[in-house]
Amino acid sequence: MTAIIIFSLLLALMLTGMPISIALGLTVLTFLFAFTAVPIESVALKLFTGIEKFEIMAIPFFILAGNFLTHGGVAKRMIDFARSVVGHWHGGLALAAVFACALFAAVSGSSPATVVAIGSIILPAMVKQGFPKSFGTGVISTAGALGILIPPSIVMVMYAVATSGSTYPGPNGEPVGTASVGQLFMAGVVPGLLLAFMLGFTTFWRAWRNDYPRLPRASWSEMATAFGRSFWGLALIAIVIGGIYSGAFTPTEAAAMSAVYAFVISVFVYKDLTLAQVPKVLLASANMSAMLLYIITNAVLFSFLMTHEGIPQAIAAWMADAGLGRYGFLMAVNILLLGAGMFMEPSAIMLIFAPILFPVAVRLGVDPVHFGIMLVVNMECGMVTPPVGLNLYVASGIAKMGLTEVTKSALPWFWTMLAFLLIVTYWPDLSLFLPRLMGMM
Repeated sequence: MTAIIIFSLLLALMLTGMPISIALGLTVLTFLFAFTAVPIESVALKLFTGIEKFEIMAIPFFILAGNFLTHGGVAKRMIDFARSVVGHWHGGLALAAVFACALFAAVSGSSPATVVAIGSIILPAMVKQGFPKSFGTGVISTAGALGILIPPSIVMVMYAVATSGSTYPGPNGEPVGTASVGQLFMAGVVPGLLLAFMLGFTTFWRAWRNDYPRLPRASWSEMATAFGRSFWGLALIAIVIGGIYSGAFTPTEAAAMSAVYAFVISVFVYKDLTLAQVPKVLLASANMSAMLLYIITNAVLFSFLMTHEGIPQAIAAWMADAGLGRYGFLMAVNILLLGAGMFMEPSAIMLIFAPILFPVAVRLGVDPVHFGIMLVVNMECGMVTPPVGLNLYVASGIAKMGLTEVTKSALPWFWTMLAFLLIVTYWPDLSLFLPRLMGMM
């Protein structure tokens, strides 16, 4: 009954058009005031301590790094390198778009940023070469979702933050801790590469079937030249992943390093971003960071309310006793999050649902790292499902197409993403292989 009251109140507030962050905060305040004896003064303390975690600092730094890279010419050079490698295959520019999205995802951490950076450059070139605009839009909107699966990933940081600070009983009553940001980053590498391959194969197959244009084969010298031009951007991948794995710095410190590095190469190496433009990039990053941090603060408050009322624990006990089983639970989670992804943006979904579902997953024997990657893939699918698919809106703005038309264009790749979601869900070793190989688990 308590859960019904809380979620009914939250849903009612969201249906008024109120921002999700404010709806979360008002839900907590209303419930605490009307149904509990918890002093309202404790809310202020919880709001402050909710964003006191060191890992949260990674979010504004990754946002800043992504904005520097988007405006600093890195995306253009990555596209040129991708084009030289795969441009001679069927649908060359489209394949280059998928490849470039995978490369940019490895330095940005954001799906919409990946769509903007790659799509705004390569989509006009595809149309000019003779590709249908709908085909190019479908490729960009779905391949851009790689931005939150291939590390670094802002959504992975949010999962780690939302589930951190507690241990939960496993299937045999043993205490199970949460996943670290470093573990999640490593776990996202192999699934991210597999999804990029699957999206690329779908692109190649459709291009081959429809005889879409292909580029002349690049020579080895042209390929080497393109690689040299994109080297400084690609080096950021090694800095972030290599630095975390080697222990040189934490994921939060890696985010700060990537922001500084992105500033240096954008302004002083590639020189596509002038010092006069830097304040504008800083302001845009601050605006986005403030929005996300406000959502995180209120989501942490909402999580506190759920824990205080014992709702996650009750759901975990009910599902375990109901005999739903691990596989049934994972399928139920996929259906729930795919539905939520149609109406909410990924950060809000992760921060609301992860603290509720995580104890249940642990109780049923699901590995915390595998569960985190599964949730991230669900968020990817949510980025391309209407009516609130962020990637669809971004691609719609770039292509000057209606949302319905963009959604239809993305369908072939969306079915590929759903097939990949099933693979990730029921093949945990896909996510756990690399962290185990590197001794992180």
